[in-house]
Amino acid sequence: MRTPICDLLGCEVPIFAFSHCRDVVAAVTRAGGFGVLGASTGSPEQLEVELAWLDEHTGGRPYGVDVIVPSTYDERAEVPPAELEAMIPEEHRAFQDRLLAEAGVAELPADERARLRAELAAGRGGMTPDGARRLVAVALAHRNVRMVVSALGAPPPDVVEDLKAHDVVVGALCGKASHARRQIEAGVQVVVAQGTEAGGHTGEISTLVLVPEVVAVVGDRAAVLAAGGISHGSQIAASLAMGAQGVWCGTIWLGTRESELDDFERTALYATPTEGTARRRARTGKTVRMTRSELSEAWERPGSPGYLPTPLQGVLYNEAHARVVRARRGDLWSFPAGQSVGAVTGESSVGDVMFRLQSEYGEAVERLAALDTRENLS
Repeated sequence: MRTPICDLLGCEVPIFAFSHCRDVVAAVTRAGGFGVLGASTGSPEQLEVELAWLDEHTGGRPYGVDVIVPSTYDERAEVPPAELEAMIPEEHRAFQDRLLAEAGVAELPADERARLRAELAAGRGGMTPDGARRLVAVALAHRNVRMVVSALGAPPPDVVEDLKAHDVVVGALCGKASHARRQIEAGVQVVVAQGTEAGGHTGEISTLVLVPEVVAVVGDRAAVLAAGGISHGSQIAASLAMGAQGVWCGTIWLGTRESELDDFERTALYATPTEGTARRRARTGKTVRMTRSELSEAWERPGSPGYLPTPLQGVLYNEAHARVVRARRGDLWSFPAGQSVGAVTGESSVGDVMFRLQSEYGEAVERLAALDTRENLS
């Protein structure tokens, strides 16, 4: 399974794990893959703590960091939490509060609400141009960080120049071939072709269609990773056959013991079928593929006041999500996840997943070899 990107980044197998959980990143990296820590929703101080921990728990192996470096952004991202709360229309707040009250979900205690709002404020700061550059600076201070990935589009020229000056590989996610073309022109070295099947912010083009289009655009100017719905080793073989040099996975790690989800959330995830996700704007105001629930779907139905712009929708929904988790209400619980969620049906470990993916890849390659042999014999 070894491809050129393994030599570029110093991993053994081209299985890339995106996760907001440092334990997942460390476990995948130790198992020979390449873990990438989602860092856009934290402060520079928090990222420093996370990366120091990773340096100690990855055995000296390289890993990556994923950030959002926006070229344009909503200035409300820097508004103090109290002022931002005041911008939320009473109609929207009443709609959500009424929905939760009718479902018997209690409000958050005052201290928990204060903590949640402080975390949100820190996360929004990391999504401004200056805030994201501060996160990049923290990443560059850690020698085991081998790649920095821009989650939404190509990073600005000064960031690309800074990363390459530190011999750090530049990556970026794309949902269209035209996005990949702009990323190559910006100096991106690893393009993650993310199909609509993926969790989080996705476009409308499927992975099977998108990957060969991106490979054709990129040529030999960068490495391509396939993302979106990857949960079996046979899909890794298919991705390599289409010209990708590896796969980028996110959802399959959510069900592992190492993930950031607690027992209640993992149980809710295991119960979600393949068709149980949808692209919705309820979580952030932007389209996110997430598991469907009564809470996520209420915003789609008649009587909804409609979505708020980012970041107001996220502020409103995040508190509702915290209330749902605290109440342990699986019928109301939603979380960013891709269509590969149907393959996450029970507790496992990162090591189990890594072993299974590689075993299934070997079986897929053997099936293809057997087909070729039978053809030659005939």
